[in-house]
Amino acid sequence: MEDMAAPLKGLVKNRDFLIGIDSDGCVFDTMEIKHKECFTPNIIYYWNMQCVSKYAREAVEFVNLYSKWRGVNRFPALLKTMELLSARAEVRRRGYVPHDMGPLGEWVKRESKLGNPALKGEVARAGDPLMRKVLEWSLAVNESIEKIVFGVPPFPYVRDCLDMMRERADMIVVSQTPGETLIREWEEHKIEGYARVIAGQEMGTKSEHIRYASNGRYGSGRVLMIGDAPGDQKAAADNGALFYPIFPGDEERSWKLLRDEALEKFFRGEYAGAYERDFIEEFNGRLPETPPWDKVNN
Repeated sequence: MEDMAAPLKGLVKNRDFLIGIDSDGCVFDTMEIKHKECFTPNIIYYWNMQCVSKYAREAVEFVNLYSKWRGVNRFPALLKTMELLSARAEVRRRGYVPHDMGPLGEWVKRESKLGNPALKGEVARAGDPLMRKVLEWSLAVNESIEKIVFGVPPFPYVRDCLDMMRERADMIVVSQTPGETLIREWEEHKIEGYARVIAGQEMGTKSEHIRYASNGRYGSGRVLMIGDAPGDQKAAADNGALFYPIFPGDEERSWKLLRDEALEKFFRGEYAGAYERDFIEEFNGRLPETPPWDKVNN
């Protein structure tokens, strides 16, 4: 069986530093359009949520954009969306009966490469009708993204930062977006050459991406993850790497500060400690765990 993560595992160290960069919502302002125009309509259609579409939209957007689950892989995100909907009294009163997502939950627990290739293999192996429906939904999401999401350039100051990083660091894209979508978006804006590897969901989790690429090649304090979601922070922590947050809703300022100050501190070995902690504390304070409708109901 082909090892999809081979490009990461075989990465040859060219620089003294390694920098992982998330893509959606971090380099590109694509999170809103992808989830509101591509994911949500397909969730409503494939999971028969027409009678509760208002609440479905709220759940999808909270999970994927405005909560601590922001940036999570699409399959756990679907499970969390279903969980929130099932618990909401307004949804129950309208007679919506959620699908039994048990097979998806079991698959998510045992599979780390949560992408369509692995899902296709699971469907072929087990033939479960729920998993076949999940695959149909996932493929439809990709088709919608290909049709709708284009012409969205990198945030201001991203290119400046990429130019600065390239001189001193090996760079990889660390994402849970499908690889073909990542490559298409990075090539569209002619920035694919900055990354040594563009790693999507097929190459494993974000934590695995960093682990495979670093693999003892870089010294302590010389690996940095840049991202806009708690999953990016976790991937850094899992590997003893540093984390620089791109604050959702304040991306331009985040990239400017990285260019003007934070990146040089990283290269000088001055980033770890109180400087990083201040960023992380502010970042964690911006993304809630409790949905706003629970606060209203309580």
